[in-house]
Amino acid sequence: MAFRLRKLLLTNGCSSYNISTVMANNKNKYSTVFTPLRPISNTCMNNFLSTDQSTFKPQVDSLKSDDDAVVDQDFQKWHNGGGTFHKSAYIHRTAVIEFGAVVHSQSLLGENVSIGSGVVVGPDVTIGQSTRVGYNVALTNCTIGDSCVIHNGVCIGQDGFGFLVDEQGNMLKKPQHLNVKIGNHVEIGANTCIDRGSWRDTIVGDHTKIDNLVQIGHNVQIGKNCMICGQVGIAGSVTMGDYVTLGGRVAIRDHVCIASRVRLAASSCVTKDINQPGDYGGFPAMPIGKWRRQVAAQRQTFK
Repeated sequence: MAFRLRKLLLTNGCSSYNISTVMANNKNKYSTVFTPLRPISNTCMNNFLSTDQSTFKPQVDSLKSDDDAVVDQDFQKWHNGGGTFHKSAYIHRTAVIEFGAVVHSQSLLGENVSIGSGVVVGPDVTIGQSTRVGYNVALTNCTIGDSCVIHNGVCIGQDGFGFLVDEQGNMLKKPQHLNVKIGNHVEIGANTCIDRGSWRDTIVGDHTKIDNLVQIGHNVQIGKNCMICGQVGIAGSVTMGDYVTLGGRVAIRDHVCIASRVRLAASSCVTKDINQPGDYGGFPAMPIGKWRRQVAAQRQTFK
């Protein structure tokens, strides 16, 4: 104990020190009394014992290997959970970063954010207060609002699926330079993927709930209070209004617009714009009454 304290004092620029003085000023931290040594300067004591920490400047330890050599001075160990963060990140002191998680440069984590093991928070990512991120999540090129729940295995902010064919017949990748914006109180199920935008940001509105295994393409914009069930696939540049409900395995083609308060039956396929609220189903999607009559007629035909 005395050896470690002496080492810390020396690393803070102290040429002489008095361990008993340190203990006397920190009775709540230490109970052992040591033999008095030489006096310590006021400057050194202030540097070592300062507890006036900024909200986003917690006490941290540099990452070290077994032989006490610094592995990477830019990354440090977070005091609450044992995760790793870049020194340029802005993290509220109440945030939890579990062991095995990594927060990269210029990211911002708000109050009471929880980051699970195996999570990678990429550069410049913002996570709002009270948001919980599960295990093995990848977050890049995105902003996440307050009080969200991101379940295990989610990937947000990766490149969308955009290619073109050049004059020689070769496939070329289209640039994907924009971001994903997730609203407040959004829940995203396990292993869902949301791609970053190419010509506009991908957006998920406030209070929207997304089930497991959903694919949301680049440039998609989803309104508020929508419900998207498992295995839905939404192609790029789709625009959805508020209070839209998509049943399981619904497919929506690219560049389609869906009005607010539309409900789509499971396994429906949307191939053109839906401009009126109501219930729809079938392939291609049509008003639910018309689809049911078609299904009934087909059954009569095959009897």
